[in-house]
Amino acid sequence: MLRLSLNSLADEAKWQAAGVELPKFDIEQVSANTAENPEWVHFGAGNIFRGFVANAHQKLLDSGSASTGIVAVKSLRAGTVDKTATKTAEKVYGLDDNLTLVVLMNASGEFKMNVVASIVDTLVMGKMIGESRADDYNRLIAMFENPSLRIASFTITEKGYSLTGPDGEFSDTVQADLENGPEHPQHLISQAASLAYRRYLKGQYPISFVSMDNCSRNGDKLKDAIVTIAAEWEKRGLTEEGFTAYLQDGSKATFPLSMIDKITPSPSERVRAALLDRGIEGMDIDTSGSSPRAPFVNAEVSEYLVIEDRFANGRPPLEEAGVIFTDRNTVNQVETMKVTTCLNPLHTALAVSGCLLGYTSIADEMKDQTLRKFVEMIGFTEGLPVVVDPGIIDPESFLREVLNERFANPFIPDTPQRIATDTSQKVGIRFGETIKAYARREDLDPASLIAIPLAIAVWCRYLLGVDDKGSVFVPSPDPMLETLQQKLAGTKLGDSTSNVRAVLEDQSIFGVRLYEIGLGDKIEGMFHEMLEGPGAVRKVLEKYVLQEV
Repeated sequence: MLRLSLNSLADEAKWQAAGVELPKFDIEQVSANTAENPEWVHFGAGNIFRGFVANAHQKLLDSGSASTGIVAVKSLRAGTVDKTATKTAEKVYGLDDNLTLVVLMNASGEFKMNVVASIVDTLVMGKMIGESRADDYNRLIAMFENPSLRIASFTITEKGYSLTGPDGEFSDTVQADLENGPEHPQHLISQAASLAYRRYLKGQYPISFVSMDNCSRNGDKLKDAIVTIAAEWEKRGLTEEGFTAYLQDGSKATFPLSMIDKITPSPSERVRAALLDRGIEGMDIDTSGSSPRAPFVNAEVSEYLVIEDRFANGRPPLEEAGVIFTDRNTVNQVETMKVTTCLNPLHTALAVSGCLLGYTSIADEMKDQTLRKFVEMIGFTEGLPVVVDPGIIDPESFLREVLNERFANPFIPDTPQRIATDTSQKVGIRFGETIKAYARREDLDPASLIAIPLAIAVWCRYLLGVDDKGSVFVPSPDPMLETLQQKLAGTKLGDSTSNVRAVLEDQSIFGVRLYEIGLGDKIEGMFHEMLEGPGAVRKVLEKYVLQEV
């Protein structure tokens, strides 16, 4: 049997017989190079990072175009039981020598597997920096104080950049960080700002902070968050005057925009069993943390990473691994294409409708002709008319790939329940931007939209936590779930009225005044139709999608 470890990699013949490609570089030498002259630190070492970004860097190491690896940072959230979470992180990384087995699956079921060793070290930060992982934090400080460091990248999800609660006020954790200064911050953004301050004090060395999260203007969000922390510290006299200016000096610190796209769902039991059949053991899925983790990452073959080519201290030649470097405007156009029209809105519509209709697989939803037509309308009929072609990726071809190959891939175990997470934070971008584009155009009328308002109505119906059979279910985590459900309190199947208007009037959610542009009443009507009783969601979807009334 094979096990994911550095010692096991020596048995190349057995790994080859199992169909697994091994690293072609000297792992020990690259680790030593990284320890001496670190160039890349990454925060939030989840599946998309391990299965895509780290895999891309591995190609550079294999070809000799890079000589140092990536140091990953696992940050424990405030309130986490440190001992348990640290153990989880060590089980995922440490016992497997920081190796990851990447399993790419195409729609025909063929596996392409390789061991990724470009992550040469994984550090864990506790809820109070230095409290329980002092050695890890001190090593991070040393890396940030080293002039060789080029990149600090992030995949921490969109909500990871938020410093405030739904009320717009700083969260308790952030407020404590602002008052206590850079010595013992708790929030990950405060921790990043603290490390940046160490770099500033050491020599104002240049560095690039690169968000690779799937959200609009991610680099700007990261910059705003870190600069906000720095400015508050400086205002309170907790840092030297000039720290904020350092972060805002484009020759010293940059925050490039990026667009990342690759489906890397939770580890699949089906994949784990297939690996075991191939003689690879130790692939157990750990469910003790906030999300399932495993030594392997199962992912689709398709992948896109487009980055604004603005780096203060240089960068690895990732274009050799398929990453696209371009200007800021083009990144914005690609990101807008994906997030507002050609992928994310379709995903959200499938997520909330799938939860209501009892689906647990996105691929299975694509076999449902009503749901397939639903997302085709959102993409082709209503989205493409307002897409700006970025020039480097054709929107219509991208959309066809999404619908025909990616969402429909039965070997990608993605669930509507996962995609439905934090939907309140997404609908303003995923649907609101197209609505605003229709409102701006003289030749388009937002009131003519059908599928997008229907998707919003389905989301409102989803918030009730009652599926189309009338059975109670638990909606996916969302920071506004309790607030939104309170607005809908008392709404039941069979009701002819509801306070859904209180949700639809919230411009902070949708980014647009739905009633003023002729959509509020339409959405409200669709929502009330779905309250008629069991089966009403399916009935309403068929009414508007199949008949296109």
